Amino acid sequence: MVTHRKPSLGLSLIPILSVFILLLLALLKYRVDIQIPLITASIIAAVISVVVLKNPWADIEKGIIGSIMNAMQAILIACIIGLIIGSWIAGGIVPSLIYYGLKLLSPRFFLVTCLLVCSVVSVSTGSSWTTCGTLGVAMVGIGSAMGIPASITAGCVVSGAYFGDKMSPFSDTTNLAPAVSGTTLFAHIRHMMYTTSVSFVIACILYFLVNFKYVSHSRTSKDIVTVTAVLRDHFTISPLLLLPLLILFCMIYFKIPAIPGLIFSVLLGVFCALAIQGASIIEVGRCLSYGFTMDSGNEMLDKLLTKGGLQNMMWTVSLILCSLTFGGIMHQSGMLETIAESILKIAKSNGSLICATGFTAVMINVICGEQYLSILITGKMYSSEYKNRDLAPQNLSRTLEDFGTITSPLIPWTTCAVAISTYLSIPTLNYAPYAFLNLINPFVAIVFAITGFSIKKRSSISPEDIVDA
Repeated sequence: MVTHRKPSLGLSLIPILSVFILLLLALLKYRVDIQIPLITASIIAAVISVVVLKNPWADIEKGIIGSIMNAMQAILIACIIGLIIGSWIAGGIVPSLIYYGLKLLSPRFFLVTCLLVCSVVSVSTGSSWTTCGTLGVAMVGIGSAMGIPASITAGCVVSGAYFGDKMSPFSDTTNLAPAVSGTTLFAHIRHMMYTTSVSFVIACILYFLVNFKYVSHSRTSKDIVTVTAVLRDHFTISPLLLLPLLILFCMIYFKIPAIPGLIFSVLLGVFCALAIQGASIIEVGRCLSYGFTMDSGNEMLDKLLTKGGLQNMMWTVSLILCSLTFGGIMHQSGMLETIAESILKIAKSNGSLICATGFTAVMINVICGEQYLSILITGKMYSSEYKNRDLAPQNLSRTLEDFGTITSPLIPWTTCAVAISTYLSIPTLNYAPYAFLNLINPFVAIVFAITGFSIKKRSSISPEDIVDA
């Protein structure tokens, strides 16, 4: 009988170092797609697992399939939002949002307004992906028309969207983190307010300062009039075309299941394209399959509104599958657990334990490419240690979100980053430096952990805020 070996730390680090080197070469030196580097790293991890650790291939395959299945709903949603973007541009919904946004929003306060609006929408819906794929697309268009670089606006959209992803009681991650940590939903949200509110205020100040820099360089009223005129020439613009966005948010708010709700939004876009824009069935079908193509002669608008479609999401899906394959092998083989156990050994103080928890959550995002796995694995790994040290479970749940949720759109091969960069047509490494909330939040959490500010003891909180045994 063949016994499985427990992987050593050195052996476990080989696939990690391999994937980092391969990805850095792909992204920074050769500037090529990263699917093949991820597949290569997956092969290295699989060979170590099967040949050295004596794990049966059937177990490794089970780990890969399990990892992909955990993200299957996210993959389906990514594909459907590709359909939404194509149909909503063809239906004039996104052009109408851009048109009225240019009429109503002030260039002087655009980025701060963008952050606030995206935050409110994301809190109301609990969906960062939906916020980025609908309102975010329009905001990037409005910002571009005002002369603000698309990468900056995209970073602002991501900040607002992930404020809601963290703080909304409707968000999957906001419910998952307390569930795996052993606390209640609203105890978790209250505890997150400490780190998230500080990060949000700092982000607002930074966006105001960045916006101030671009006010003097922003487009003139004549340029904006030109953009709105081009939109009117190529689309029927109407306030009624804002209703599909409102209907989508209402469906999410009233907890209509995500996939049926999003498919209904696609149908609304198709209806608007046929009934209001006068498109043919063939044209709409082409938009759903390959995305909308804008050919107005205005370079900025043509680039902005040429996007969407199911086929354009296939690159995204392939990258997600490659990333999840690597993460599944690392998890199933036990190499991920070995690395995390080694991190735990050096966490002597409560502050270092919280920092180690955050580092682990980010590491699992990097390795597995999926924020749900980051929260689940890290939460299960550290929950007993928090209990042993008399630390309240909401300290753990907050840390999972301060590091796991918030960094997921900043790592180019995670499901979140791949989807968002596709929706907004902005590479992850271009918008990441401007996603101020996402960048600041982990550092605020580290400061709180080291100083002990807002770190609660398990013995001092209400028993009603503890739900584990």
